[in-house]
Amino acid sequence: MSLGRYRMQQRKQRKRRPAGSGRAPRPHGTTGMVRMATSMAVPGLLREHGIEPAGLLAEFGVDVADYDEPENTIPLATLCRLLNRCTEVAGCPHFGLLVGQRAGMSALGAVGFLMQSSPDVRTALGIAERRLWVHNRSATIDLVEDGSFATLNYSILHPGIEDREQLLDMSIAIAANVLRSLCGHHWRPIEVRFAHAAPRNRAPFQQFFQAPLAFDAGETALVFAADWLDKLLPSADPLLHLMMEHRVSDIELQAGEDLASQLRRMLPALVTARSASLAIAAKRVGLTVRTLNRRLAAEGTSFMKLREEARYSIARQLLQGTRMPANQIADRLGYANASAFTSAFRRWSGMGPAQWRVSRTRRVAMRSRGGRHD
Repeated sequence: MSLGRYRMQQRKQRKRRPAGSGRAPRPHGTTGMVRMATSMAVPGLLREHGIEPAGLLAEFGVDVADYDEPENTIPLATLCRLLNRCTEVAGCPHFGLLVGQRAGMSALGAVGFLMQSSPDVRTALGIAERRLWVHNRSATIDLVEDGSFATLNYSILHPGIEDREQLLDMSIAIAANVLRSLCGHHWRPIEVRFAHAAPRNRAPFQQFFQAPLAFDAGETALVFAADWLDKLLPSADPLLHLMMEHRVSDIELQAGEDLASQLRRMLPALVTARSASLAIAAKRVGLTVRTLNRRLAAEGTSFMKLREEARYSIARQLLQGTRMPANQIADRLGYANASAFTSAFRRWSGMGPAQWRVSRTRRVAMRSRGGRHD
């Protein structure tokens, strides 16, 4: 993306608003909101499946015209339900994957411009890791380097989002397109992981990702050779990078983020890496342990509470979306054994993980039979 193209985009002064309302848009960082740009393909894909989008979108308070402006926003939970409904009506089990295939760097807005003008791939992905929140506070990206491998993990933080398979497929497809944009058409993942059960037909996934697929995994992620992180970007542009740094900083300042929100973004990765200690978290945010505890207390919470919140959220995602046994989930969350995990989960939810999983399965089945999407 050139400097000229960015300036041209800035000259377009369209009216921006959240989907389904006449109000001015909330900052992109508002909890639960995400840019419409991530799902711009929805109306077109519905038409391709013989469905007029206006009526279906209206069920969720969304107007077709909302998709005319990518900077409009939609609640992530609403987008999740919308994708599920599209899948059902279109009779297309991989609808979310198709939506993600048609989105890429531009879906990230100002953060995308900042990434693409970076000097190399590592810097670009580091920007996504630290600053995606300005466009989407309900999800996080984590980049982990382990020897000759790198893993880009996408996690949904919003605890109220259920049946997230389509949303995860859409998001990891966008992530793959972003990496292809940065690395070039020769880039290929070594493995693609999905935190949900395998679909009946894997062919659309295999065709798009061109890599081994791992379903029922503990994460939704792209694994690729770490050498790609050192690749210099032909789109590197120091002047545009400086301009976009100022722009993203302005958005961050407008959106605002308290300490608890910062920790909520980083704790899922720390929990699954078994390094969610108070000392490590304090170091990550540049504070002493004492200062971190004092500031969290002033915000009405604590590190222990936030860590348990992250564990509970991940546990629910894995119990509902995958067939991972409880002992594997316990290990992923850093518990000494399945018994300790079961006790903690019963304390959180009032029932054991096995019982909770059965109850969720029944609830989803009942909702599907009843045609409910609210």
